Amino acid sequence: MDHVGEIRVGTSGWHFPEWRGDFYPRGLQQRLELGFLAERLDTVEVNGSFYGLRRPTDYKSWFERTPDDFVLSVKGHREVTHAKRLADVGEDLARFYDSGVLELGHKLGPVLWQLPPGLPWRPGRLAAFLDLLPGPPVRHVLEIRHPTWDNPELVEMLTERGVALCAAESAGRFPEPREVTADFVYARLHGDQELYASAYSDAALDRWAERVREWARTRDVYVYFDNTMRGAAPHNALALIERLR
Repeated sequence: MDHVGEIRVGTSGWHFPEWRGDFYPRGLQQRLELGFLAERLDTVEVNGSFYGLRRPTDYKSWFERTPDDFVLSVKGHREVTHAKRLADVGEDLARFYDSGVLELGHKLGPVLWQLPPGLPWRPGRLAAFLDLLPGPPVRHVLEIRHPTWDNPELVEMLTERGVALCAAESAGRFPEPREVTADFVYARLHGDQELYASAYSDAALDRWAERVREWARTRDVYVYFDNTMRGAAPHNALALIERLR
């Protein structure tokens, strides 16, 4: 069956020394790396926004340096998820969105909120956080890391609000939920053998290609390879795209 949804496959971030002279040709200027990646993949996940608020000029620059049909998903600021642990974050969320995220316009993909491994299930706190998130056209994703979050009540809360539960693979370190809770699926592949580092085998890529095809029968799918540490991510992304053609 042909898929109904749009499939996009990319990487988590694009500035990595390990990629230079490997995925990126030797001598390619750093400011040209995003453009080089965007000629080969159709999406990327902005990770720097997790570590510090960016400026509107950054987002405008990324918009201008990528093709018209390119999509940039954005990782939410750690002040919200890790410092404040989702509590009383109204002003922090406003600052994050005001930092330029919406400058991406039609190229803005889902916004990812990755929770810290040390935060146990807090339904009241989560509900208050979800109620603060801007509505459409912005899409949101929650990535859980504490085992107590892997529960039916979470699935119900996210489904009610159309927020995606991230389908993460983390070499068994964190929960790896597969429930679909929104009109799109968002998968982060951190490595199936070694977190952030191991390359995906042909068999593993075949397995993911099958999953993605199944999801795409009814909804859009975003897949990001976060096994960036030894440079496997862009090569794995291209190999998955090849399988999905």
